[in-house]
Amino acid sequence: MVSVRIADLRHHTGATVTVDGWVMTTRSSGKIAFLVVRDGSGYLQAVFPKKEIVDGAWERFATLTQEATVRVTGTVREDARSPGGYELTASDVKVLAPSVDYPITPKDHGTAFLFEHRHLWLRSRKQVAIARVRHEVQQAIHDFFYDRDFIRTDSPILTGAIGEEAGELFATAYFDLGQAYLAQTGQLYIEATAAAHGKVYCFGPTFRAEKSKTRRHLTEFWMCEPEVAFADSNDNMKLQEEFVAYLVGRVLERRQEELKELERDTAPLERVTAPFPRITYTDAIARLQAEGSDIQWGADLGADDETALAKAYDQPLFVMNYPKAVKAFYMKENPDDPRTVLNNDCLAPEGYGEIIGGSP
Repeated sequence: MVSVRIADLRHHTGATVTVDGWVMTTRSSGKIAFLVVRDGSGYLQAVFPKKEIVDGAWERFATLTQEATVRVTGTVREDARSPGGYELTASDVKVLAPSVDYPITPKDHGTAFLFEHRHLWLRSRKQVAIARVRHEVQQAIHDFFYDRDFIRTDSPILTGAIGEEAGELFATAYFDLGQAYLAQTGQLYIEATAAAHGKVYCFGPTFRAEKSKTRRHLTEFWMCEPEVAFADSNDNMKLQEEFVAYLVGRVLERRQEELKELERDTAPLERVTAPFPRITYTDAIARLQAEGSDIQWGADLGADDETALAKAYDQPLFVMNYPKAVKAFYMKENPDDPRTVLNNDCLAPEGYGEIIGGSP
């Protein structure tokens, strides 16, 4: 008997196969029963006509509980109404491992409860969809840079210094040599490798020892950092907008089912195309003041300021040439206005704030 993953059932229409998976839901009318299983590649409905299944299968079906591990045998048929477009007319089901008192039931649960059972919550539809979108973005990051002849550089996670002042550090004893820190950036390392390869990037975990629960500040996250030798400020922004547009387009192309599961309105995503609008920091301050803000020239933009600026656009927005005093020491002076530097922040629409900060 052929064992098939749910995602591959379309290649076996009319054939009798077995599918191994975990029980999501069951229901029965007395003469016919329905089982929805998942196997990590998709979701499948199996239909059990009581008079057409093998001896004992009906009784085994009656014992099934949420997340029990099962092996279902049946004939594949196309059905547009079913999850994934295919259904199994089942003839047998076997319990490979029972599930007793599974805590995450179909009812609503609070966030605290779900985090306490995080290892099980990962199995839910929305968490699976999030993981697959994230996987697509990560693969797209590597594909984007590989296709443009960038060399990936893996920077250390334990480091002796930080790249710039970016918050508190996680420290640990480093044998008898003092302290080491969980990296906040791979910047210092890829700047060195850029002088060897010309175009490089790193992509890995980043740590901030800041106790925060906002979506703008995470204790641990993954960050992508490219460096390009001889690129100017315009080259830098062009790379950024191509990068963001590529990632969004890739998800739209390949993860429509996951976006539907997450109930994501895709219209704003479809508008993320290069080039992005650009304004200077000085113009941004003038706009904010015109809208009633008391921000003064020379102050860094806060979250509310970024949201106010971005809401006027349906694409990401570049804000360029910030004052020297609010940016890192290594940023180049702007020859057209020595009070400022050649840099940019890329602000996402919908209130997400800064997603990229760059300088040549």
